[in-house]
Amino acid sequence: MTTPAQDAPLVFPSVAFRPLRLLVICVALTVLAVVAAAFAGHPFFGAFFGLGLGLGLLNAILVKRAVESITAEEHPLKKKMALNSATRLLAITAIALTVAFVFRHNGGLGVLFGLAVFQALLVMSTSIPVMKKIRTEGLNVLDTDSKD
Repeated sequence: MTTPAQDAPLVFPSVAFRPLRLLVICVALTVLAVVAAAFAGHPFFGAFFGLGLGLGLLNAILVKRAVESITAEEHPLKKKMALNSATRLLAITAIALTVAFVFRHNGGLGVLFGLAVFQALLVMSTSIPVMKKIRTEGLNVLDTDSKD
């Protein structure tokens, strides 16, 4: 008998998430963005870009904390994780859109670009170490269905 999807236990793979490394990269990208935007005559765009990177990093850290706390429970529920994600994403989106709208004439749209760039950065920074490990060690997958 199989377990329905909504009743299945919540399982998350180990991810190569390094928030300190991402913080350093975000700061460096913010400095580059501020300098480039200042040369273009819109220095606040670079600052708002950095704010978007910061919001993305905050989101990633909050995801990690939520996953750790929810999966530490005896019976973690997917519904709890989904509600946590929806609430967090709603708050961050509201902040980003408010900043973009209020400061639209001063480069506030940069916050949305910062969020988008951070997501790409997060995917690259977590997938590259995993791909390197797969190349060096191969896929060590345990077959739980085999009857030896």
